[in-house]
Amino acid sequence: MPETRTWGQRGERGGAVLNVLLGVVGVGVSAVLISTAFFHWNLRGEGPLLVPRFPLREFFRELPGHMVWLIPFMLLSASIIPLRALQWQQTLQRKVPFKERYHLVAIGAFTHNALPGKLGDIIRSFLLSRTQQLPFLQSLGSVAVCKLLEFAALMLLVALSFLGPFGKTMAQFAGALKVAVSLCIGLVALVVLLAHYSRPLAHALHRRHQLPRLQGLLLHLAEGLSTARSFRGTAVALLYSVGPVLAPAIGYGMALHGLGIPGGLFAGAVVLGAIALGQSLPGVPAGLGLYYFVTSWAARSLGASEADAAAFSALTHLGTVFSQVTVGAISVHQRKLRLKDLRRGGSLAREAAHHVAHDAVEPVAP
Repeated sequence: MPETRTWGQRGERGGAVLNVLLGVVGVGVSAVLISTAFFHWNLRGEGPLLVPRFPLREFFRELPGHMVWLIPFMLLSASIIPLRALQWQQTLQRKVPFKERYHLVAIGAFTHNALPGKLGDIIRSFLLSRTQQLPFLQSLGSVAVCKLLEFAALMLLVALSFLGPFGKTMAQFAGALKVAVSLCIGLVALVVLLAHYSRPLAHALHRRHQLPRLQGLLLHLAEGLSTARSFRGTAVALLYSVGPVLAPAIGYGMALHGLGIPGGLFAGAVVLGAIALGQSLPGVPAGLGLYYFVTSWAARSLGASEADAAAFSALTHLGTVFSQVTVGAISVHQRKLRLKDLRRGGSLAREAAHHVAHDAVEPVAP
């Protein structure tokens, strides 16, 4: 009897093929972008296609000399985890022990840096909802407010960087800063509107006995974004959001200073802002390539040599991954999470998606 496939099986197979194709394209694009830190692309057709920016043997020989700034950079990168744990409480309605928040942020950092897809924030939101019996959308909403306030704090630091010794040099970033600030203002306005009007809209739908699924979704959103309803609460959360941004900004600034760029400490926030804009979308397959492209270009723009710019990209990337994966692995081990689930990256994410669907369709009485 011939084998038959259902539409669902065909759809799953097509989705798997599409994911593989996107993965291959992402790897190819990342490889090209990473190469720009080390090579010039000669597209004129004369001579070799790739021309080294500097002697690679000399590059590797000089790497140990960068340990002076790399070790402090790694410590500052690791400090982001407890600082985010402190920040997170400001966007949660319920008191959650610091130890619990710390471990979940660390597990999220491990997932973000060790697995594809950038699912760290989704994973930590889901784990909090499961351990604290919170609706997943509430937990995810609290994380979304944290990320938005970090972005706002970063834009403030970038704006202050224009007052430093690189004010004239940074004028070339003014256009991108205006776009980023406009985006930030728009996102803040959207979150504030959702925080203030999600619950009244859910009440109105409840009175009219309409769209019960949307009622539940709006109510959970209102709970998750509750911090944004209060000016004082938002201001306090913004204050706590400075730490997770200031620590890596100082780290990148120390790295630039270590490369011999006078006043490089003031430019760390600008580099961090460029990284944030380049890697802002979850699931972007070329995120690693964008990191190397953006950081090496920014370092060269600020006066670093081509070899130092490449070292800056490679060592800050490896330092960030090593520090956060190491700290996160300790929490993964202490929480006895199965590495099989985290390696697949999809088991917890699929369960989280199931919770999103459940929260969205389960009506909650206003």
